Amino acid sequence: MTTKFPITLAGLNQLQEEIKHLKTVERPAVISAIAEAREHGDLSENAEYHAARERQSFIEGRISELEDKFSRVDVIDPSKMDGETIKFGATVRVVDEDTETEHTYQIVGEYEANYEAGRLAFTAPLSRALIGKNVGDSVEVNTPKGAKAYEVLEVAYK
Repeated sequence: MTTKFPITLAGLNQLQEEIKHLKTVERPAVISAIAEAREHGDLSENAEYHAARERQSFIEGRISELEDKFSRVDVIDPSKMDGETIKFGATVRVVDEDTETEHTYQIVGEYEANYEAGRLAFTAPLSRALIGKNVGDSVEVNTPKGAKAYEVLEVAYK
């Protein structure tokens, strides 16, 4: 059974760009580095050669991993969604009930998650707690620093 990976349109574009960069920039650069290291002679004691081969292995593995994900993406366009219930793609404004600090997060796929940019993977504890909730609902999430309570202030699909 093939597992689909939910991803937003922006995440799909990001995935395509990373694959393109690896194939058109990183792969040729490492091939060039291997060729240059080979010119230095004995490969068994050539640290540059071994480092370049290790880098090549990483790049090829990453390309393979990303192409596999790309072949199984399920693109979800939040701009075509609406409603007040939180689901994948929603941009959610919450308030920490202890500190009164407001945060805005978008619930996205694992590949495109970036906490600092306010994009939470749908598998993150806070996302899992928020999915299915509406404006005015409160959720409690266990974090490494203890339980945190959040109230949902706004749900939007952009």
